[in-house]
Amino acid sequence: MCLASGMDVGDLEPVERTALLTEYARALDASAARPILADPLARSTVDEIDFPFSDLGVTPSVRTLVALRARMLDQRVRDFVTVNPCAVVVDLGAGLNSMVFRVDPPATVDWFSVDLPRVIQLRNALLPQRENARNLSASVIEDDWAATLPRDRSTAIVADGLFAFLTESAIVGLFRGLTTNFPSGMLVFNDYGRVGRLNRITGRLAMRGTNSPHQHWNFAGFKDARHPETWNPRLHLNEEVSAMFEPEAAAFPMGLRLASRVAKRFPPIARKARVLRYRF
Repeated sequence: MCLASGMDVGDLEPVERTALLTEYARALDASAARPILADPLARSTVDEIDFPFSDLGVTPSVRTLVALRARMLDQRVRDFVTVNPCAVVVDLGAGLNSMVFRVDPPATVDWFSVDLPRVIQLRNALLPQRENARNLSASVIEDDWAATLPRDRSTAIVADGLFAFLTESAIVGLFRGLTTNFPSGMLVFNDYGRVGRLNRITGRLAMRGTNSPHQHWNFAGFKDARHPETWNPRLHLNEEVSAMFEPEAAAFPMGLRLASRVAKRFPPIARKARVLRYRF
């Protein structure tokens, strides 16, 4: 699923390449007989990139979880802009994700897709333009990167897969800075619960060693979904939900389906695939 004459991405740093992995997973889902996310832009985006995607080791379980968590996040952002039709949406670590097209917010919503400069260059080259949707080149761990964003409206902050690659201190600073920048809103992201050394080793083995995003994991995570409230008193947990308990679990690949059944009695498994939503 790539063209030999496609765009060369060989100069991307390892962390930047994680954007390719998640987009490839979404593209595989789009080509599946029974897709979960069914994102046609993911498939066409991957087709325009010259990269050995099969070397990434995206298993059927990874494909399924990436697609399902994207759909879960999409729905929460879609619900937010339905209630707040003049909102701002900030997609942190957006990569090549075409969430703005899937959510399809009204033109009154301002949408910002934020990522590192070379990833944003790829977004600009590969994804179509959309009114009131902008790509913002920035490192979210730097000071004042959000200074140009609107500060006078309710804001949805969403992150799909980003926080695993940041340190806890960077995440705490980001949460505090963003909730200070906006008057009110929602913070929603996927989470993996507590992540120990064994989890990282298992992840690297399951996804072919150096190609695994677990190679670049920086965040140890947390068990209690209320823990981020201790980082920032403006945050209040609204929802903790696991992909393991979604209706799609009945059609998971065999190993993942077994894990979803075990998760009903063993909460740490459920936490490995959860979505957390907070208000501020």
